[in-house]
Amino acid sequence: MQKKWIIKERPDDAVVDSLAKAINVSKPIAQLLVQRGITTFDSARDFFRPDIKKLYNPFLMKDMDKAVARLNKAIVERENVLVYGDYDVDGTTAAAMMYVFLKSKCRNVFYYIPDRYNEGYGISYKGIDFADEKQCKLIIALDCGIKAVQKVEYATSKGIEFIICDHHEEGESLPQAVAVLDPKRSDCNYPFNELSGCGVGFKLIQAYSLQYKIPFYQIKPFLDLVVVSIASDIVPIVDENRILAYYGLRQLNSNPRVGLKAIMDKSKMEPGNLKINDIVFKIGPRINAAGRMDLGQHAVDLLVERNAQTAYEMASKIEDDNTERKTHDQNITQDALTIINSSDSMKERKTTVLYNPMWHKGVIGIVASRLIDYYYRPTIICTKSNGYITGSCRSVAGFNLYSAIESCQELLETFGGHMYAAGLTIKEENLERFVTKFEHVVSEMITPDEMSPRIDADLELDVAEINDRLYRILEQFEPFGPGNMSPVFVSRNVCDGGSVMCVGKDQEHLKFSVSDESILHSIPAIAFRQSSAYEFVKDRKAFDVCYSIEPNSYRGKRSIQLKVCDIKAYGK
Repeated sequence: MQKKWIIKERPDDAVVDSLAKAINVSKPIAQLLVQRGITTFDSARDFFRPDIKKLYNPFLMKDMDKAVARLNKAIVERENVLVYGDYDVDGTTAAAMMYVFLKSKCRNVFYYIPDRYNEGYGISYKGIDFADEKQCKLIIALDCGIKAVQKVEYATSKGIEFIICDHHEEGESLPQAVAVLDPKRSDCNYPFNELSGCGVGFKLIQAYSLQYKIPFYQIKPFLDLVVVSIASDIVPIVDENRILAYYGLRQLNSNPRVGLKAIMDKSKMEPGNLKINDIVFKIGPRINAAGRMDLGQHAVDLLVERNAQTAYEMASKIEDDNTERKTHDQNITQDALTIINSSDSMKERKTTVLYNPMWHKGVIGIVASRLIDYYYRPTIICTKSNGYITGSCRSVAGFNLYSAIESCQELLETFGGHMYAAGLTIKEENLERFVTKFEHVVSEMITPDEMSPRIDADLELDVAEINDRLYRILEQFEPFGPGNMSPVFVSRNVCDGGSVMCVGKDQEHLKFSVSDESILHSIPAIAFRQSSAYEFVKDRKAFDVCYSIEPNSYRGKRSIQLKVCDIKAYGK
């Protein structure tokens, strides 16, 4: 699939030169910083040296004073408290964090995670009934609750009050909770509105600690859970999230809690140099697997466990869940590709909508994302659940999937989500009409550019500029994530240094080196699943390459290599 390379607009040379001089870095580094909004010595210092003291005052968040007062009332009056979290990584880490914090302060504290299949997302009546059975007078909801108007009314009728810690968009009206903590509230003036759900929960803990003189070092260990939520929930790693993630990674690498260490052990990861990507691709999926294949409650059980042996046994169960998740993922993806590839008309569509009642609901969102790698277009994967067809929807860059689904809402029972990801339920008898209308709506809305996969690159770089010093400074750009992605470069009119070969079990990867015309400066490179580019590279032909720079360790020696995103014949 041909990919477009979109190189960011070059910032003003005078600004770049001024910053390069002020902080003594090369022009490419200064350009990367200016592209990220960093133009002065002070802003560069804040970027390279995140300061935990610069976390915002939590009392700037609307209702924080009410939340702290109500929480203190529960503690002073020895009330039973229920911590309620969602079943994904953000919700389970938040629930574990709040539970551990409250465990030594409340007479009885419980936690509850809804069943993905029987209760669905967010606050459930069953969860409120559980709180009632446990005689809880207060529920602290984390990563959910901002739209739970009727559920909060139901709890109120039972004499149960709510503190809501959420980070999703509000609905037409707010629940009548004691406090609704959500930086996205239209009437909230908190300086940063992209916290994770766990991050909002941490701000409540921080506020309580400030109010009642608990030293920050006592709550700092919770940052390992906060960084896992930030990475897994794909929130922007800028501003306050950058500080939380920076110190969270320090905690994760130096002294992770027992449950996280057990996950690392099972996935053969060693604390010390773990990065955001290790959370995204290794830790997060395992925590998520509990809720996808079994119960999210099991993830919280693990994250609050203090005994190393017990935690290891729990992590083994979650590892089994993750293995099962991967099996379903691979099998359903292959089933879906077979269906598409066997139909010429389906291959030519602007959308993919597939349904099989036997597909596992817990992985259809993952499958939808994977299919976009093969057929780059808005995709919905459906299965059967509780008498309805339920679908997970994923979009392509720039296309408003939610708007397209909204145009078909008369055929749907429920739907929700945002521009790039959504969910829906539909009666089986309406599915065929929905498929037809969705294809028509998308065909009318989508542009040719949106149908072509793209790679966003930061700047063009000469091969001669790639060296250890450049990479050492790039490392200090971490933690990477939305808003501060790992830099992507383009080098043109380069050639292989004479080492190109296909590698891997099925010879699907390409290993070579990137050199300038003089072949005096050569950098090792690896292009995963791009063996088809062999013809571009062999015999020292000129080609253009798009890549990021990463470390490579071999037999104890550390060097740099290029991780290649795409290769094109020179000038194409």
